[in-house]
Parts: sequence; C-alpha cells; structure tokens
Amino acid sequence: MSMDIDAPIALPQRPIIPHNNATILCCNCGAPIDGTLSAGALCYDCVKLTVDISEGIQREATLHICRDCERWLQPPAHWVTAAPESRELLALCLRKLRGLSKVRIIDASFIWTEPHSRRVKVKITIQQEAFQGTILQQTFEVEYVVAYHQCPDCAKSFTANTWRAVVQVRQKVPHKRTFLYLEQLILKHSAHKDTINIKEVKDGLDFYYSQRNHAEKFVDFLTSVAPVRSKKSQELISHDIHTSTKSYKFSFSCELVPICKDDLVALPIKLAKQIGNIAPLTICYRVGTSINLLDPTTLQVADVSAPIYWRSLFSNLADVQELVEFIVMDIELTGPEKGHFVLAEATVARSSDLGVNDKTYYTRTHLGGVLHPGDSVMGYHLTGTNFNNPHFEALEESSTYSSAIPDVMLIKKHYPRKRKNNNRNWRLKRMNKEEGEMLPRKQDQEKIERDFEMFLRDVEEDTELRSTVALYKQRMEKTRMEGVETQSIVETEDEGIPKIDMSELLDEFEDLNVEDEE
Repeated sequence: MSMDIDAPIALPQRPIIPHNNATILCCNCGAPIDGTLSAGALCYDCVKLTVDISEGIQREATLHICRDCERWLQPPAHWVTAAPESRELLALCLRKLRGLSKVRIIDASFIWTEPHSRRVKVKITIQQEAFQGTILQQTFEVEYVVAYHQCPDCAKSFTANTWRAVVQVRQKVPHKRTFLYLEQLILKHSAHKDTINIKEVKDGLDFYYSQRNHAEKFVDFLTSVAPVRSKKSQELISHDIHTSTKSYKFSFSCELVPICKDDLVALPIKLAKQIGNIAPLTICYRVGTSINLLDPTTLQVADVSAPIYWRSLFSNLADVQELVEFIVMDIELTGPEKGHFVLAEATVARSSDLGVNDKTYYTRTHLGGVLHPGDSVMGYHLTGTNFNNPHFEALEESSTYSSAIPDVMLIKKHYPRKRKNNNRNWRLKRMNKEEGEMLPRKQDQEKIERDFEMFLRDVEEDTELRSTVALYKQRMEKTRMEGVETQSIVETEDEGIPKIDMSELLDEFEDLNVEDEE
C-alpha cells in the first residue's frame, strides 16, 4: 500500500513594514529623544541634573552616646549596645534620618573617619521613580555628630538611694568563711555585673539593683549554688491616681543555712532515719546546693536539701573555732574506702597534754589516707564538753546512740605554720564592697583578717574546694633575685604545706602585656 507525501510549499512572506518612533528634541539641551518614552520632554542626562530624589532627606544628624556604659540612644528613650561600624549602629543611623521612608534604600555603608573626630559618616544609595517609567538612583553622604548624653541607668548609679531592688543575703554564723566562698563563686560567674552597689552589713551583704529582674536573676543564682531560703516583699513608693501608675521597691531576703564546712552536727533522730538511717552525730564535709554529711565511723554519707532542712531545723554543735589540736600516736587502716575517705582507727592525744599527762583517746576517723603517726590533726573534743542542744541531749538519753558517742571526732589534718604566709604565689579577687555606717573595731578587723587567712588555708589544703574558685597569679613586684630568696625562706620554714601548682593559676587580662608591633 503506497502513501502520498505532500511536497513542501513555500508560503508567501509578508513585507516587514518599518516602525518609525516619534522623535522629539529635549526641551533643555535639544538632544533628540524618543517621544513615546520620554518623561517631561527631558533626556536622561537632564533628568539626573534637574531632579533630586534625595530632597527632604537630612544630610546632618546627631547621635547620642553614654560615655559610661557606651550605649547609644534610640529615640525616644531606648538605649542599645552597638559596636563601631556594626550593623546595629548602621540601622540606628538610618532610623535617625527623616524622609528615608519615601525612597527605596539600595545600599548603605560607613565612611572611615578619625576616632577622635566624634563624627560618623554614612554613604547611602537610594532609588525612586522620578516620572512614569523613569527610575533614578542616587548616592549621597550623611554626617552624624556624636554627642555625649548620660543614660538614666548610669545617672541612677551615681546618685544615692536610687535602687529599685535589693537582695539581702544573711547567715547567722560567727565567722565569714561561707561568705568568702560565696564571694569567689559570684566573681567566677560574674553574677554581680548588674549591681549598682554592694554594702557589707552585720551577718551578711546587701546587693542593690536598678531593675527588679536583675535581682530575681541573682536570687536564682544563689539558689543554684547554695542552700538558701528566699522571701520577697515590696514597698509602694509612689502612685499616680490619674494614670494608675505605681512605683515599688522590692526586697529579696535570702537566708543561708547556718551549717558550714567542718561543723559538728547532731541530727534529729527521726530525720537521720529518713535520709538513709545514718548515725545522728555527723560532720559536714561540704556545703553545695545541699548539706553533705558524713559519719566518720562508717563512712556513710547523706544529703540534706534546703527544703528538708527548713522543715526540720537543726543547728551545729560546734564550729571550726572550737577545734582542738591532737597528735596522732598510732593509726591503723581498717579497709573500707569511699572516694578520698579511708576508714582507720587512730590513737590520739591532745597537743596541750604532751609532757603533762599520758592520756590518749581511741577513735575512728575518715582521714586514714592522709594521717601518719606524729602528724597534727584538728578535731572536736567531746569528752567533758557540755552542749546546749536538744538533739544532742536526745542522743545521750537514747539507749541506741548514747554508747556510740565517741570521745574525739577528727576533722582535718593540721599543717603547723610558723608564721602567716604572705608570700603565696597566688591570690584571690575581691569584690568592691561599701562598708556599713560604723567602721569595724580593731578586734573585729583582726577577726576578719583571721577568717580570710583560714579560708586561704582551706583553699590550699582542699583540692575539691580549689576547683570551684578562680585563682590568679600573684603580681611580681619584687626583683627576681628577691623573689627567689623569699621563696627559699618560705619553703624551709613551712615544709609539708600543700602548694598550688602554677598550672592551676590564671593570668589576669590587665596583667597580659599585649602590644601591637609597628
């Protein structure tokens, strides 16, 4: 079967009629232009010369900066933080100009100026439709004058009695060791950066803040590092009856538990059974977010959280000021270990009894890993001591626990020092605190220095405590030869005292001599 194929046929081409646009002359310069596309009978060059799309936009403005906190004023009353030539500062500069909302911003950038000139220059590129179908693009510069203006927060900080919230931290103990440790934690985590004043008062510290949320943030920090009980109160300062606007001052009372490290504690018998059936007579070996207790005769540990403590209050039997020095006559390890605690049986004698009588005491201790015959150890002498404590009296009257009360409870190893160690190769930072209305008496000042020296010795001897604080290298003010001689004298006088390795110390930023090489 055959198939017929159509042959290609050439179609006739239509003649292309040329389109002639209407050409007119520019009314300004006489140049020929397309009359259908021209706007206002002007050529493109004349449009750029005669039409200014940046008309109505400021070419000069003023920026206000606080020289204390280095924040910029964003009208009407908001202060923002912005680095030089940053995107935040560029956005602030563009918001300051009136008339920019009517045009389209294509590009904006900073022009370099001398830092001391107090001038900021910005180059801005904009677009706008000049006539129908004609879009113009133009670039111009704006100059800003930097003026100083103190922000309200800084003004309040330099004025007395302008705080909005206060955090009152208290602890009813006869020494300041807990507050010294709390001060190091605050410095390490920079929890005091929003305070406008820190005032030292009896039994504690007062932290003043310009905003309520800063005080609440600090209370949350205290709750996360120490067992505290907080209470909030507020006082009405002013009330505007027309706008119903009220102004309050807020007070946060934070009370720390009155139990400190190395304290002797007699627990209520009922509470001791609830937290693991531990012996009621214990020692506090650490205070973190809870109270950590240890039974030195069995190495059993227990934790008492802050809510449990405030429901069943108890106080310490004795604190570190009542420690007595003992000499280890003999010690024998009994085997059980828990962490760095090693159970041992020791025979000790009071150092004051040596050469007077030969009375010794037999006790069980958790310091078997660090004590050796002839060492000095600090402990509590319970024999013949009267404690005005209802929980301890309940132990003496109990048929179960009265026979388990030891004669001596050893707390920590003692390193005899011949003199006050003023040549440490490390130091601690301190907060700038305002003293109370009455200056401390001479004996109170000596007690403060004694508590601080005791805290420094605890940092030296306790590696666990040392890991939670920031230690810095001591500034070397003496010559190198004098430092070597002083160090040799200290090492010969105080042998056996724990030394802090230089790798654990930090360099302060201001001590680092960083210079640009030209």
